[in-house]
Amino acid sequence: MSGGTRQRIAVALLSLSAAGFATWKASEGDGPTSVRADGAVVHHPYVPTAGDVPTIGHGSTRYEDGTRVSLADAPITRQRAEQLARNLHSADELRFKASLPDVLLYPGEFDLYQDWVGQFGSGNWRKPQSPRTWLLRGDYVGACHALLQWRFQAGRDCRLPQNWGPKGCKGVWTRQQKRHADCMAMQ
Repeated sequence: MSGGTRQRIAVALLSLSAAGFATWKASEGDGPTSVRADGAVVHHPYVPTAGDVPTIGHGSTRYEDGTRVSLADAPITRQRAEQLARNLHSADELRFKASLPDVLLYPGEFDLYQDWVGQFGSGNWRKPQSPRTWLLRGDYVGACHALLQWRFQAGRDCRLPQNWGPKGCKGVWTRQQKRHADCMAMQ
């Protein structure tokens, strides 16, 4: 769809949509779960891919107070996993908005880049090679193309088939390809 019939909006006025959050949850998955004796499904901490950091629930690598997830942490309920993910996204969203003064985005672009920040972190978002650099210049197509540069995990190039095995990082590359295609479709 051409961007000519739609209007970009100031980033400060946008928020992650329900569809954007649902996409995040689907991309991150649940990780390992089990059912407690009382019937509640709980999420266990785990390391998603070799070289990654401990994660729990829907991709959460830390708690609201900044404490990093550890493999020794107690499992959390589905409700807590959702709450944790929403709270962390809210905090990331504030930093994201502050990082893009005077930038205009379509709501779909906002969701897409919030998803990127959720995966790669606010620190990486502020690096010169992130899509942010192009957005600050008003180069929306360049920002889309910059997504494909973020294909590495623990020193591995995730677009290479030799890195796609168990505990591999193929998902990093396929997620970036989808983001790129979705981003280009909005231009």
